[in-house]
Amino acid sequence: MSLPSNAIEPLSFREALGHYASGITVISSHVDDEAIGFTCQSFFSVSMNPPLVSFSVMSTSASYPKIRQAGRFAVNILSGEQVNISNQFARRGTDKWHGVDWQESPLGNPVIVGSLHWLDCEIHAEHAAGDHLIVIGEVKALNLQTAAARQPLLYFKGQYRNLAAHDAV
Repeated sequence: MSLPSNAIEPLSFREALGHYASGITVISSHVDDEAIGFTCQSFFSVSMNPPLVSFSVMSTSASYPKIRQAGRFAVNILSGEQVNISNQFARRGTDKWHGVDWQESPLGNPVIVGSLHWLDCEIHAEHAAGDHLIVIGEVKALNLQTAAARQPLLYFKGQYRNLAAHDAV
């Protein structure tokens, strides 16, 4: 009997992780009169005290070095109605902010109008991890929108999903 190979095929790994549903965010910042942002599904909470969150970004990202320079970022938690915004901020080499309404957060970050919530953060730590960077931010301000009927934008098995279409367990 042969033992299974320890090499994990990247496409198999990606497919396996695609079975984990995640919310969609846009990480945004502002530096040198330029609004910066990118779509991110690798976002999670880290600590309640102090309030820490984290996201992962490709180490080759063109956007993240500017966010690092600013030393701060906002996490825009997208609503189910913001598929187009998610797609727009996922593209490289385009004006990601074209047609996007935003306001300035207390730390000076762009927050996207219509998002479910936003978190205003200062960079707390950064760690290299394979082909990504893990960024930890300390939450300095947040805004909980009052539109309780709105749903989050979810991603599962390579597609956007609608939570409202499924019954609660």
